[in-house]
Amino acid sequence: MQAPLECPAPAAEKPPAAEKPVAPAITWATSLIPVGWDALAGWTQDRVGEAWDAFQRSCAVLRAQPAWRAACETSAAVDPADEAAVRAFFESAFAPHAVVNPDATREGTITGYYEPVLRGSRTPGPINRFPAYAVPDDLLVVDLSELYPELKPMRLRGRVDGRRVVPYYSRGDLETGKADLSGREILWTDDAVELFFLQIQGSGQVVLDSGETVRLAYAEQNGHPYRSVGRLLVERGELTLDQASMQGIKAWAARNPERLSELLNQNGSFVFFRELPASDGGPPGALGVGLTAGRSLAVDPRAIPLGAPVFIATTWPNSEVPLQRLMLAQDTGGAIKGAVRADFYWGSGDEAGLQAGRMRQKGELFVLLPQGFALNGAP
Repeated sequence: MQAPLECPAPAAEKPPAAEKPVAPAITWATSLIPVGWDALAGWTQDRVGEAWDAFQRSCAVLRAQPAWRAACETSAAVDPADEAAVRAFFESAFAPHAVVNPDATREGTITGYYEPVLRGSRTPGPINRFPAYAVPDDLLVVDLSELYPELKPMRLRGRVDGRRVVPYYSRGDLETGKADLSGREILWTDDAVELFFLQIQGSGQVVLDSGETVRLAYAEQNGHPYRSVGRLLVERGELTLDQASMQGIKAWAARNPERLSELLNQNGSFVFFRELPASDGGPPGALGVGLTAGRSLAVDPRAIPLGAPVFIATTWPNSEVPLQRLMLAQDTGGAIKGAVRADFYWGSGDEAGLQAGRMRQKGELFVLLPQGFALNGAP
């Protein structure tokens, strides 16, 4: 899920349109406001020690930053098995901040994601015929943040056409062969729908017919914006809103195999992968550390510092049962945009996929920042 925020290559100039109100820029300074610990409903009930390993993974990256160094170094003296000591550490080393939307509201949407486990092979065949690709040589990724610091979380993606940089090929273009991806296949899988959801999740494991298990991790994206095919099916009247989960979309695909390609190509976004050896740890997130099931979160880094502890106050999927726990902002996602917006990492396999596929809850987010953290240091 570690796809960064996307900025497609620009289209040709168009006549000026009627002016629209400009949305306020999202920064740490505008999205985070100090609150007391009593604002974190469920804070004293959470087993915060279960987030300790994930926190230490964040510290492996954050301790290089002066603002985080003292808290990470102090944590070395804490016994992670002592719940009271862990809670006291966070309450003394950090200050809680509520995440707010541009309109000053605190409620937003919490979805879920997971690491799929697919079946495949190193060579194509009658069963394994859907390829996962490495980054093509003609995909350009342009970073403009040195000239325009406000664009730091974004990248421009495209390709060269003569003397012009134009948008890279869409999913439909890639699937119909308009781009030459021969030789970029990493492996082939046995299910087009599962591969599609692997791209949405950003990483996954593939069990090969040889018995070997490999991990595919996000490497790049084609720059086209993500479009929800579930929402599209609802708009077409083919699914109800309650049915538009991952499981509902898979069921629709099983009933309509002849229409599957047309549906999937409505989402122009396409993810390219890199292969990693399978391990007992979780897939790497945007922070560069392995994700922890139930304790890692994907966020919009414009609103929440990547790596930071985040306390979420939401509910379990399809229920009103409170889900309130300390997590770590260790990932990003092309569809995770906005201040109070997050994706809950459930882990690997079918059960995690079941929870992730039906999670779309309302909730609040609270970021724990080291004492004295300067919010004007936002990207």
